[in-house]
Amino acid sequence: MSHDGVGPRAALRSVALLTAGVLAVPALAGCGSEDPAGKPLAGPDVEPADRAEIADGGTLRWAVDTVPDTLNVFQSDADATTVRIAQAVLPSMFRTDGRGRPVRDPDYLESAEVVETEPKQVVLYRLSQQAVWSDGREIGAADFAAQWRALSGKDTAYWTARNAGYDRIEKVERGKGDLEVKVTFSRPYADWKSLFTPLYPKEVMGTPDSFNDGARKKLKVTAGPFTVKKVDGKEDEVTLTRNARWWGDPARLSEIVLRAVPRDKRVSALAAGTVDLAEIDPAAAGRVTAAAGPQSASTPLMGPAADRSAADELRSWAIANGSDEEAADEEVSAREKRRRKAAKYARRQKALSGFEVRKSLEPAYTQLALNGADGPLSDERVRRAVARALDRKELAEAVLKPLGLPAEPVGSHLALSGQAAYADNSGALGRPDVKEARALLSDAGWVPGGPVEEEKEKGEKAAGAEGKKGEGSGEDDGTYVVGESEENKNDEKEKKRKGGDGKDGRENGGDDKAPQDSGTGTQHLKQGGAPGAYAPKGTAAPARAGTVPVAKNGKALTLRFVLPSGPGSDTLRTVADRISRMLERIGIRTDVSRVDDASYFKDHIASGEYDLALYSWPATAFPATDARPVYAKPVPAADGSLNVEQNYTRVGTDQVDQLFDQAITTLDDAERRALIRKADSRIWAAAGSIPLYQRPQLVAARKDLANAGAFGFRTPVYEDMGFLKKGAQGPAGTPGAKSADSSAGD
Repeated sequence: MSHDGVGPRAALRSVALLTAGVLAVPALAGCGSEDPAGKPLAGPDVEPADRAEIADGGTLRWAVDTVPDTLNVFQSDADATTVRIAQAVLPSMFRTDGRGRPVRDPDYLESAEVVETEPKQVVLYRLSQQAVWSDGREIGAADFAAQWRALSGKDTAYWTARNAGYDRIEKVERGKGDLEVKVTFSRPYADWKSLFTPLYPKEVMGTPDSFNDGARKKLKVTAGPFTVKKVDGKEDEVTLTRNARWWGDPARLSEIVLRAVPRDKRVSALAAGTVDLAEIDPAAAGRVTAAAGPQSASTPLMGPAADRSAADELRSWAIANGSDEEAADEEVSAREKRRRKAAKYARRQKALSGFEVRKSLEPAYTQLALNGADGPLSDERVRRAVARALDRKELAEAVLKPLGLPAEPVGSHLALSGQAAYADNSGALGRPDVKEARALLSDAGWVPGGPVEEEKEKGEKAAGAEGKKGEGSGEDDGTYVVGESEENKNDEKEKKRKGGDGKDGRENGGDDKAPQDSGTGTQHLKQGGAPGAYAPKGTAAPARAGTVPVAKNGKALTLRFVLPSGPGSDTLRTVADRISRMLERIGIRTDVSRVDDASYFKDHIASGEYDLALYSWPATAFPATDARPVYAKPVPAADGSLNVEQNYTRVGTDQVDQLFDQAITTLDDAERRALIRKADSRIWAAAGSIPLYQRPQLVAARKDLANAGAFGFRTPVYEDMGFLKKGAQGPAGTPGAKSADSSAGD
């Protein structure tokens, strides 16, 4: 049966991610008749097609980031590919639909409901009569019980990464019949639908040895439309094949090959025909789109010769045919290299014309994280000043508008638009306001001018003594200061205007009617006047009016801004540059460092070696469970260190913790949503992290591939994926055509 749903939550929330209680929080959204959750900003874009239109058989080659180290999603080294495999081969009691909300999976469950709340919460699962493991055994209470014992946290011999929810179960037992499973909780648990997804067989969960090692490289027993045929580390691929004992609609594909392909190599893999489906970055998406579109004389040039003008070509021809034989030979060789590159590019573009870009928004958002552990950002007023200096709408538009995706800033830390718990609670922090941001800094003791200029002059002298390393030497240490560099650029322009040595223009034939220096050194720029127009001789004009750096106790306010430097990080650098300019307007300078992708999260984010950073968190249908460790108040550990769980901003409050604790035990859906939204308002007010925009999801897919692409909240229905039959019509009446509402919200 084809159904609307998504597989299990990610095993780990990876990347990809105080005094707020005394702050006034506005009335919660949702008090009126209109649902504040709204609709998803973008729906799935998967080329939907009826199963009858899809050919029987074929192999889908799907690019992934890695071949996983384990097939057990409950282990610490599980990754996104681990989850993808589990979605295709294991039972899911509840999946997530196109609105990011949990729904019953009818292939496994006839029903599941809370049947008792007093004296204890009891959930009764009624399993599908046809649900069996690939070895023929019925799925039943023994599998549920084995998974509970393994993940309860009571037996430390199991190397588990998480036990949330399972630690609240008191017992798992057989119901009235073989198809009933009765789960009794020792404490109320609102997110009970998150459990047993995926469900592993008792052969995996039954003993510590089988849990720790038995499911790392193989799964002998499965229960999905596909089964694991082979995990090949040498070939960097995992092969899934049809499950002969699958009782639902049979898979249209014969095999799915998950092939590890680096992000920066995916366009080449698509062109070479080694993959059929691949998530790609915006630059690659532009190339695929250009190749797929109609070509004409007016089509913008791309590729190796895109930046060469007619004059360049004429000059090249003249040199190649000139009297200087050595220069002619070099130019002929260069022309031949360009020709070969252009031919290769043309061949690849022709190959790429068989693909299209399917786009949606990921169930994840990018945020600006502010490290509140120490330094200037330990002061909530400074964090709030940073937050209120940001124009989040501008940042969202910079990333999403060029891609044709809805450019709306995210209004919640705990859910995304369309999900039940979503409401825009950013009003708890206040609207963007430069004036208010400066007032917050001033209240915290950071004021404009003063020692900053002296500090800058010393820095310039030191740089001069060292030969201005990294500026004129051609060396680059990967670090630059936004704000200071802009002022230096303006100073250089001013020197050129005055004759190159900084002297008054009159000494170089300049205008002898320039304003004269009074010699008193007491003249000041009038408010509203042009920068530097009436300043005394020797006074440097500010780069921009009103952007004088702020200082406190003789030190300028400069924040360490850490970014990844690997492939695909161009978007983050663009966003960081805009953020830096926004902060410069309130007098905050940023020291931007680009670090290796491999060390970015572990050595900087998790260890707290940053002031500002950009990274993403996934959204979840179960925020009371999954988001709590991300925003929990850090507590001192026994060894003197700080236990931050997953709260890498180190900002938390007792009140937020209490609201999460209340939400997790509240079985009433409306009341729980209100508690989640209230917690989100407090998180906004604390300003430890600022949600910016939902991440774009860009997927290159073969034009004849149906029911696959950019899934948004919805995970693929694996049995419905496949290639259209020859002559099959897409939803709009043409082969491969998209439906009219393919990017609309569900």
